Amino acid sequence: MTEYGPRPVDRRLPTEEARDLLTLVRELAEREITPTAAEEEDAGRFPREIFTLLSESGLLSLPYAEEFGGGNQPYEVYLQVLEELAAARLTVGLGVSVHTLACHALAGYGSEKQRAERLPAMLGGGLLGAYCLSEPSAGSDAASLTTRAVRDGDTWTLDGTKAWITHGGVADFYTVLARTGVSGPRGITAFLVPGDAEGLSAAQPERKMGMKGSPTAQLHFDGVRVPDSRRLGDEGQGFAIALSALDSGRLGIAACAIGVAQAALDEALGYVASRHQFGRPIADFQGLRFMLADMATQVEAGRALYLAAARLRDADLPFSKEAAMAKLFCTDAAMRVTTDAVQLLGGYGYTADFPAERYMREAKVLQIVEGTNQIQRMVIARHLAGPESR
Repeated sequence: MTEYGPRPVDRRLPTEEARDLLTLVRELAEREITPTAAEEEDAGRFPREIFTLLSESGLLSLPYAEEFGGGNQPYEVYLQVLEELAAARLTVGLGVSVHTLACHALAGYGSEKQRAERLPAMLGGGLLGAYCLSEPSAGSDAASLTTRAVRDGDTWTLDGTKAWITHGGVADFYTVLARTGVSGPRGITAFLVPGDAEGLSAAQPERKMGMKGSPTAQLHFDGVRVPDSRRLGDEGQGFAIALSALDSGRLGIAACAIGVAQAALDEALGYVASRHQFGRPIADFQGLRFMLADMATQVEAGRALYLAAARLRDADLPFSKEAAMAKLFCTDAAMRVTTDAVQLLGGYGYTADFPAERYMREAKVLQIVEGTNQIQRMVIARHLAGPESR
């Protein structure tokens, strides 16, 4: 390795166990994920076997309690695992984040009986989850969702369409938010719907700019019947459950963004160390050195921001504002860093022979999912200045 090459991330971890865990994840990613990432993304192939391996390795359950088969790891550690996985392949890192999000409602709001019966299989039984909030006409304005659940005795019947569902059509279970009462946020309830429920179908996956290996699809609920034992929390509590999940989910997206940005920075560093022009490495040219310095600063700043928010969450302190800030900053930083990586590689950066162009395409979606960055600015501003006047 030349003096200019990429170096391992210097992580501040709370325990030796956490350090061993990150080493395990990095080795697993280098062996099982990175070698085929570009080829499989190009082919649009979903790596279900990787998620099975992650489940067997205990990596789909990290932030949840040991009594239900979880890894009992703090968010500070879990998010750095996500970062490593996303650096190897965003389809995998984001998929783990979505699965964790899908387990949140049951883990946080389910009854003891529900958790004991269902959570171990969801966390470590090889299952994969998805989260169903958005709809074709209810994206940023999620409280206006229209998918309806009607009760008949001890059974609910769900009808409607969900949109932009990561793992749509391949998940084993879906956490679904549906309207059970009045319009607005107070009439929404959460349900846990099995992936093979009768009347549940998925449309063809969306044709996307990036993350082609991760299926994103509409889900159609046509008279899907679920027992009341699959209702999570109280009737009308669903929107509060959703917001709680999204605060944590936004930290997952922030960590994934820094993973992609770190991968792009490493690619750029490796390239400028090996590329010679005018008789010397292009890493010697001040203009490029300044670009690298800015890229590295944004990566480190983003990592510090998401970890600060995670430590608030681990201490059971409010972290909603900080989660929005982390999601906003980290995903914007990922877009800037990946764009600069393409620029540093020149013409090669624009070809599919190098991963920089893939990182750039993937970074874009992170500014959109889990609440667009415009929504993050609204959330932050409300914490600072109070609600908008009506």
